[in-house]
Amino acid sequence: MQVKNTLLLLIIWIINSFLWIGSLGCKNSHALENIGYDLLKPTETVWLPDSLREISGITLLDSITLACIQDENGVVFIYDMLHQKVKSELNFYKDGDYEGICNVDTSIFILRSDGALFEISNYLSKILKVIPYPTEIIASNNEGLCYDKAHHRLLIARKNRLAKGKEYKNKRAIYAFDLKTKTLNATPVMEFDVDTIKKIALEEKIKLPLKHKKKNKTGGLILRFASSEIAIHPITGKVFLLSAKDHLLFVINKNGSIEYVERLNPLIFVQPEGIAFFKNGDMLITNEGQKGNSTLLRFNYKQPQ
Repeated sequence: MQVKNTLLLLIIWIINSFLWIGSLGCKNSHALENIGYDLLKPTETVWLPDSLREISGITLLDSITLACIQDENGVVFIYDMLHQKVKSELNFYKDGDYEGICNVDTSIFILRSDGALFEISNYLSKILKVIPYPTEIIASNNEGLCYDKAHHRLLIARKNRLAKGKEYKNKRAIYAFDLKTKTLNATPVMEFDVDTIKKIALEEKIKLPLKHKKKNKTGGLILRFASSEIAIHPITGKVFLLSAKDHLLFVINKNGSIEYVERLNPLIFVQPEGIAFFKNGDMLITNEGQKGNSTLLRFNYKQPQ
């Protein structure tokens, strides 16, 4: 299996060199200059075990340990990055579509796609104490969770529109869950409009796909802005949001405005579903497995000048 994976990685990099870099030219340095990461060259690529093929969220517990979830089972997988193996499993609830995970001190929080939150209040204990919180988010498809240390709250990103109706078709939002009151704030802390984001993408010269119509005519740009995970950069305090369906990375400033968009190479980012940061700014992104195993990518951080 290791030889097979190594050969597959080599093939991916060869294709990447001839197709992606050749077609986008200096776009590689654009990301490095703006957000501090060379997104075409992971510092490290690790193939994850089959138990994490459906990996949908990650959070760093310490410098070598990840807590991971996948979108089928109510299990937190504790992954040892040094030895590249799952060292323990925490069964916290029944099977379900779990999409986000973060840790706050000795607690681990897990987000289910219907908006329900689960807290493992002391994951280091032999006897787990699990507390469910019904957030009452209207949307049934939520795929982003992170800890906002500056405000002692959790951020929850909704994947789809805010509500039914044409007026909500292009509306997306991020909500805050107050860790003091253990309640969800009714008003979103960030709101986005897909049409506005399309304009930003055009300004940044991000190549988005076009809708195909009859008689070989093309329609408007396709942009789903469907959150697959979010995380807050430890140095800049900006929110990094992944949209796996779009193969895009969005950077949101402290005012809640999107200030940068980067197209992700689908040969490297097959299905980016998890993101986390080390204290020094180094970034981890995980890809859900499709035909093969999932991957863990590390990108070293170089602070933009």
